[in-house]
Amino acid sequence: MTRRIRVLAAAVALALLPVLGGIAPSNASVTADYPSWEEVVAAQKNEAQAKALRASLEGQLQGLQDDAQRTQAEADAKGAIYAQALQAYDEQKIITDSLLEQTAAAQAEADAAYTIAAQVIAEMSKSGGSADLSPRLFTTPGSPDALLDRLELSRVIGDRYADLYAKAIELRNRAEALADQAEVAQGILDELRLVAEKAFQEAQAAAIAAAEKLAQTEKDIAEVRARIDYLAGIRHETTANYNAGIRAQWGDGAEGEISQSGWARPSAGYISSHFGMRTNPVTGVYQLHTGTDLAGQGCGATIRAAHAGVVTYAGWLGSWGYYVAIDHRDGTGSGYAHIQAGQIGVRVGQEVGPGQPIAKVGSTGDSTGCHLHYIVRINGNRDVTNPVPFMRNQGITL
Repeated sequence: MTRRIRVLAAAVALALLPVLGGIAPSNASVTADYPSWEEVVAAQKNEAQAKALRASLEGQLQGLQDDAQRTQAEADAKGAIYAQALQAYDEQKIITDSLLEQTAAAQAEADAAYTIAAQVIAEMSKSGGSADLSPRLFTTPGSPDALLDRLELSRVIGDRYADLYAKAIELRNRAEALADQAEVAQGILDELRLVAEKAFQEAQAAAIAAAEKLAQTEKDIAEVRARIDYLAGIRHETTANYNAGIRAQWGDGAEGEISQSGWARPSAGYISSHFGMRTNPVTGVYQLHTGTDLAGQGCGATIRAAHAGVVTYAGWLGSWGYYVAIDHRDGTGSGYAHIQAGQIGVRVGQEVGPGQPIAKVGSTGDSTGCHLHYIVRINGNRDVTNPVPFMRNQGITL
């Protein structure tokens, strides 16, 4: 995921190079001192790309945060396992140490028993190596009582030897059993230690990996946010400089995209009805549709002056609803019909610049929905003409 983030960051860095490195001049520039509309659009587009990347990264950040939480939960669980394993190890250590101590004691006792037995055997070996001393006793001179005493001693010595040997065997076997138990206990202890160490290492590694991924993503997002702030400044500055340029050329109020001849698109949206003869959808009368309808932008969308001029009408105009007319003082004029009630933003006699907001889209008068009915007049601002080819000749596509 971190690699994907870096790829995205690299992609947006490349996309932003035209802005970050300075916007190249365009042939469509208003003047050499002001940016062109294409440059304004480029600044807006690059900011939009940066915002899209930020949204993507923030989504990834949330995923990484969730992943980090899962990883931390896993680390906590492994930590609990480690604690249990450590407890088991500590308890087994006590058991193992005790068995080792018992084994050492038992071995020492067994060694002592074998030492005593060896001494007895050595003593007996002086009598010819036989445990039976009767022949030697019978050949030894003395009274009958003394002989009986020696025979009893011989029996006692034989029994003692047997007991010592059996005891030595028993102690040796016990020592060996304890040694076996201690060896098993030591094996368990070693295994518990390995399990505990593995659980601890896995838990630590998971927590570190999650923290590193989260930190890297937060760093990437911080960098993109910095780009967005920078681009926002560029966009605002570029737009302000552009508008300053067109105002210097076309007068106060001019703003937005302006063609070389000083014309602007009056509204956004698509053409819902063309200029020419048609059946009026409200009255059912077959008559001339005097303009081009631009729809799809919704009620309240901005209506802009198509060209510089003076407002000659601003008010209700029958079937056209609320209406604004502009005389462009070059033999042409424009009209804007079906304006939203209360949303005419200019007054009669007011000078306007191309692209200047003058009203809001509405559906007043004979209208079936929110749209701008845009009219163009020529021949001394008398005759209506088809706005589409007229505006195309002015460098504006409706």
